[in-house]
Amino acid sequence: MNRTLWNRTQSLRKNARLARSLWGALSVSALKQLGELTKKHRLSVAAGDLQLLEGRWYVTHAGLLSMAVRRRCRGIRTSMEHHMSDPNSHRWVCKAVVYKGSGTRGFTGYGDADPSNVSSLVHGAELRVAETRAVNRALRKAYGIGLCSIEELGSQPLSVEPLKKRSDDPPNGNGSLHGQPRLRDKLCLLIRNYDLDPALVKRYAADFCGTETLREASRDLVEAFVSTIAEEAANNRAALVCKLSSYNQPEEVRP
Repeated sequence: MNRTLWNRTQSLRKNARLARSLWGALSVSALKQLGELTKKHRLSVAAGDLQLLEGRWYVTHAGLLSMAVRRRCRGIRTSMEHHMSDPNSHRWVCKAVVYKGSGTRGFTGYGDADPSNVSSLVHGAELRVAETRAVNRALRKAYGIGLCSIEELGSQPLSVEPLKKRSDDPPNGNGSLHGQPRLRDKLCLLIRNYDLDPALVKRYAADFCGTETLREASRDLVEAFVSTIAEEAANNRAALVCKLSSYNQPEEVRP
């Protein structure tokens, strides 16, 4: 077995192993498609490039950007489509053009967002969601990705559908549901993917949930926090890191 084939085989095994640990048993079709995505596009589950929802694979914004870097994408140009946007109703339409190389024809994608087709957690950020969706569509066209991106989904752009609670689930959502990843696992994956400080994330989470520690928060609050930090990390990691740094201040010593 040559080195390249060995590396691809190892990558597929790693992807499949992590996917099973996050989402449970994979169907034959899901495993086959994962193999194609690993071989052709070098997408990684560990890096957060892929998400599995209801047995179907979706590519992420982070995964598309990473692939563009590997393929040496020349550039991405975005613009707002003013004639199709309506600021008063928070409806935005953006256009993105991906240039694969110098002097090559660009690949165009459009993205729209308004309060009716984004999660309530990101209301007020519809313009950024629209731009992200436009970039994703342009990148998928440019590099032949037939998968829909997770950010293009209607009401839950960055998270799985709300999971039904079971009577034996702990209140903070650390239990596993129907093969879906635990919320703690999702948060750990986000921290690793975006190279965030775990201690600062925990402080941010406690502040977000209004509790002394994350363990004391309800499952709904934890799920809302995971969705929020995923959106913030995907849209502007630098701003998120700056926000997290504010939780690094020494606590006031009371007399």
